[in-house]
Amino acid sequence: MIKFIDLFAGTGGIRLALEQACSDFGIETECVYSSEIDKNACLSYELNFGVNPYSDITKVNEFPDFNFLLAGFPCQAFSYAGKRKGFGDTRGTLFFDVERILKQKKPNYFLLENVRGLVTHDKGRTFKTIKDSLESIGYSVSYLLLNSSNFDVPQNRVRIYIVGVLNQPVKLTLNSDLGAADTHKFKKKSKYIQISLFGEEQEKAVTVRDILESDPDQKYNCSLDFVEKLRKVVGNDFTNLHGYRLIDYRGGKSLHSWELGVKGDCTPQEVEFMNLLISNRRKKIFGTHQDGKSLTKEQILTFYHENDFSKVTKSLINKGYLSCYDNKYNPVCGNMSFEVFKFLDPDGISITLTASDANRLGVVQNNIPRRITPRECARLQGYPDTYKLLDNDNAVYKQMGNGVSVPVVKAVLSNFIEHNYAQQLTKATSGQSKAYRSLFGIQLLPAADAMR
Repeated sequence: MIKFIDLFAGTGGIRLALEQACSDFGIETECVYSSEIDKNACLSYELNFGVNPYSDITKVNEFPDFNFLLAGFPCQAFSYAGKRKGFGDTRGTLFFDVERILKQKKPNYFLLENVRGLVTHDKGRTFKTIKDSLESIGYSVSYLLLNSSNFDVPQNRVRIYIVGVLNQPVKLTLNSDLGAADTHKFKKKSKYIQISLFGEEQEKAVTVRDILESDPDQKYNCSLDFVEKLRKVVGNDFTNLHGYRLIDYRGGKSLHSWELGVKGDCTPQEVEFMNLLISNRRKKIFGTHQDGKSLTKEQILTFYHENDFSKVTKSLINKGYLSCYDNKYNPVCGNMSFEVFKFLDPDGISITLTASDANRLGVVQNNIPRRITPRECARLQGYPDTYKLLDNDNAVYKQMGNGVSVPVVKAVLSNFIEHNYAQQLTKATSGQSKAYRSLFGIQLLPAADAMR
């Protein structure tokens, strides 16, 4: 039996993945301790696993015996979305508590999950600190960088998965794969792999379309006012919004507040001015001192060639789209004013879910622009529909943005169990699982006799 503890448990995604993986191998599991400090996440955990894990792990010192530690320890110190301060040693961080518990209890195995930025933070010194500390306790350590979109989860989400075995070499046959960085590359890659050498179509890759609810509640529809603003730009065919980001400080496949008239309608000349400013202000010819520079009139006139500079800029300043300080002009960006900041392409993958904006991802379904639902958000993380969601949309969006992609964790754990845990059981000859032997070519003890 695998007895495990579930630290920084969130809504239980890593636990769910371990239980699924062990079930496939016929291995019994028992969660002997779980810990989470977010109260809403604890409610979700209790709803699905029957126990409320609320506790502050930094203040817990006694633990029951276990042989597997799971921990998706918080990632703000290393995340690209955070300030990436990291640490020079483990003291003062929540990883310290993982290290402390491993030292105290010496379980046979562990799995840690974190953001990809952990590997490169501080030129690799942060990850080296973590790896060295784990090895000093007696663990052999291996890690994988994997993209959820490679595991039938239609989301571009790259995470690091760190595994360890006590006093034994660790073995994995999975390889790191960063996957497709965006929907365009994903669609190009999936189109290629769907054609075999003989020109026959293979199984279709899972996309956003596959996770959409067939009859979502109308409360997720965009407001009539916002829809009319979108209509002014894309017309009556809202599928033109597929893949568009609503963002003021980027060009490319983007819609901007001045195009939508969020702060007031703009003339075609004003829209052209703002779009040219957005697309040109990052050019190195205007300096390398910052990303997105404020520009003088003289600099702007090198790419805006109309004779109405004063009229256009005055109007844009009055409407709040443009600012001017020290005779330099800069867009005034207000991206939080958009009901949706990204319309997903149904035939592609989602951008990475985050806790702060998962509630503002959108999709066009049946020509209706709307936000994705909490259930769709959970599906974007690979949670099965049997997983119960709180009747609190904002809490669920946050939880899923903070969560793990369950199928990816399951794949890592299945590979890990096959080559590290199950290999210890190959001497037994009785009570073997025929399905397991045929799949992996090894023998397995009855779950009740395993790793007592």
